[in-house]
Amino acid sequence: MGSTLLITLREGLEMALVVAIILAYLKRLGRESEFRTIWYGTGAAIAISLLAGVGIFTVLGELEGTAEMTLEGVIAFSAAGVLTWMVFWMARQARYIKGDLHAKVDAAVAAGSATALAGIAFIAILREGMETALLLVSTSVGTHSSLGQLMGGVIGLAISVGLGYLVYMGSRRVNLRVFFRITGILVLLFAAGLVAKGVAEFQEAGYLATVNEHVWDISSVGFLNPESSTFGEFLKGIFGWSPAPSIEMLGVYFLYLIPVGGTFLGLTRHVPAVQTVKAAQMEAAA
Repeated sequence: MGSTLLITLREGLEMALVVAIILAYLKRLGRESEFRTIWYGTGAAIAISLLAGVGIFTVLGELEGTAEMTLEGVIAFSAAGVLTWMVFWMARQARYIKGDLHAKVDAAVAAGSATALAGIAFIAILREGMETALLLVSTSVGTHSSLGQLMGGVIGLAISVGLGYLVYMGSRRVNLRVFFRITGILVLLFAAGLVAKGVAEFQEAGYLATVNEHVWDISSVGFLNPESSTFGEFLKGIFGWSPAPSIEMLGVYFLYLIPVGGTFLGLTRHVPAVQTVKAAQMEAAA
């Protein structure tokens, strides 16, 4: 539940921010009639992302043995790469999102093209949606699907939509800089777990050897075992916890987390806060 909640909360808020910024700017231009066009583009992107996620999950479910473990490993490594890119992209580019979207909306409105306007939302949401689909698949492969995972995803989306609405309304209570920094740290912990998971899958498939198959084995400790404990499943989902990791899994976990996490913390230490829509409008009017 924890991993799906984190993914949908983080990715969902990025999507909500895009839509909120576009709608707020159109409202400022007196173009509320174009709202429907934005929702069409958003809906189409979400539909395609859902189909892509279902397609990947279906294909994966039909594989067995080495092929299944290989694809699970590739998905884990790919998802870790996407998460890393996403976190650093947001840390560097968040302050420019508003201006970039405004410029694209201005161009589409000037051209009188509803297709171009819908395309702004479509492309932005499709990118986030495809990332979300891949990441959700990465949390599901090799595990038993559960109601908890579904509920985590639904709760994450609900919170992100609520935060997006507050941003649209101009609330100053939504500190996006703090939000993205905290979730960024959690996302990188999750990504480190995916890297370790990818190594484990490749070891099971026979592509990677091991010097020490189990550095420790505390699977008998019930509350720490993801197979028998909700707490253990939470630790595995968020932090990549394994009760019996190989030395290679531990090694790549920290080889990823220490330099990448340190770089992220240094990069975001003095990053200006992402403006809410109302703050941006006040700045523009001044």
